[in-house]
Amino acid sequence: MSHRIRWIALGVGIVVVVLGVVLALNVDGSDPNVEEGRFTGSTQPAPDFAVETITGEQVALSELRGKTVFLNFWNTWCAPCIEEAPALQEFYERHKDESDFAMIGIVRDDREDAVRDYVDTEKVGWTIAFDPRSKAALAYGTTGQPETFVVGPDGRVAAEQFAAATLDDLELMLRAARGLL
Repeated sequence: MSHRIRWIALGVGIVVVVLGVVLALNVDGSDPNVEEGRFTGSTQPAPDFAVETITGEQVALSELRGKTVFLNFWNTWCAPCIEEAPALQEFYERHKDESDFAMIGIVRDDREDAVRDYVDTEKVGWTIAFDPRSKAALAYGTTGQPETFVVGPDGRVAAEQFAAATLDDLELMLRAARGLL
């Protein structure tokens, strides 16, 4: 009897391994909402929030109405966040002087000293803010980082990116928010 149970267990184990291999080979792991910007065309207003910047000032989304606002949720310890940093830097340099443009990096779950060191070392020029109780992150339904939300001048979320953004992604999201697509 114990021989029979061993053979059954071995057979079940082989079936499980084969199914695992088949699934692994047939699932490419891609999610169109993760690899590409998802343009929502939302009719709902973007959730308002108020956060404290790294310089101690308060910034609220409602104060930026009429501008295209990029909200980038990130952390210093997040590898994809660091991967997208050069694209964010170049994008910001291209658009920082436009009167209808604003960019806020909202830090999730990170140490203030690490953020300050990173901002100083990398010479980050856009507004960096802390979200210690995750109110902004929860309002936008973030599940990780980096995540970028673009709020159009009308106060509605025009585009979302749930992974590291490239320069092309950022430019495409800007055009979508400004109604140029």
